[in-house]
Amino acid sequence: MDDIFDAIQKSAKRIKDVIDTKDVGYSQKENASGETQLELDIKCDMIIEEEFSRVACINTIASEEKEHAETLHSDGQYFIAYDPLDGSSLIDVNLSVGSIFGIYDGGFGAENMVAACYVVYGPRVEMVFAQNKTKLYLLQAGEFEFVKEIRLNEKGKLMAPGGTQQNWESYHKEMIDGFFKEGYRLRYSGGMVPDLHQILLKGGGLFSYPATSDKPNGKLRRLFEVFPFAFVYKIAGGEATNGHEDLMSLGYAHVHDTSPCFFGSKYETTRVKEVYAKNA
Repeated sequence: MDDIFDAIQKSAKRIKDVIDTKDVGYSQKENASGETQLELDIKCDMIIEEEFSRVACINTIASEEKEHAETLHSDGQYFIAYDPLDGSSLIDVNLSVGSIFGIYDGGFGAENMVAACYVVYGPRVEMVFAQNKTKLYLLQAGEFEFVKEIRLNEKGKLMAPGGTQQNWESYHKEMIDGFFKEGYRLRYSGGMVPDLHQILLKGGGLFSYPATSDKPNGKLRRLFEVFPFAFVYKIAGGEATNGHEDLMSLGYAHVHDTSPCFFGSKYETTRVKEVYAKNA
């Protein structure tokens, strides 16, 4: 695991340099989800694959930017699913973006997840790594330094509601409106990594990306985004649900399967499950 942690750190440093210096224009290619790739997406994907290819314990990798998983070392133990640069379309307006990593032992699937990590590229570069604890690291003078362990409060103050509102179910909108009536503050940039990072570091709240009329199975990908953040939040004392089930209890059929998802502290996620149970 130390070799994987080291490879992620090396990747993050290289990605930071690329973000600072490289062209952010669109390529002529589409990723596995049919989204036109930025040149930056392609470059970041290549960086991570290069670093992981040097780690003998990594068996297989799956990237959000590629249709299929790729075997690196057939005798390796770990399988890693990653989103090289989540929120890359925010680069041209200079908002924070991030990389997400789900680390699985022996094969993909939430039941095999043993660690998760994400990196935030913003005014500062920060990394959160969850294994037995959820730990925050800060890039300083070229090295990642441990800052603190992160624990969520039972109840938070922030709300990050994803998805186009006109496509929400009425009960979902009523629930979100109810949180705002309680005094919750809107914090939504359109980037999964910075929004979930803010809720995590500010002590709690709710990030939601529900099933919508245009995306009934949700938008966010299980292996690359949903399972890793569910793991991070649960290790930090929070919860993660699709509205009915614990996200970590879900399976997957294809590496790009998606799911509705809610991440937060216990007060907010309990409300989500109550609302969704009444409208099942």
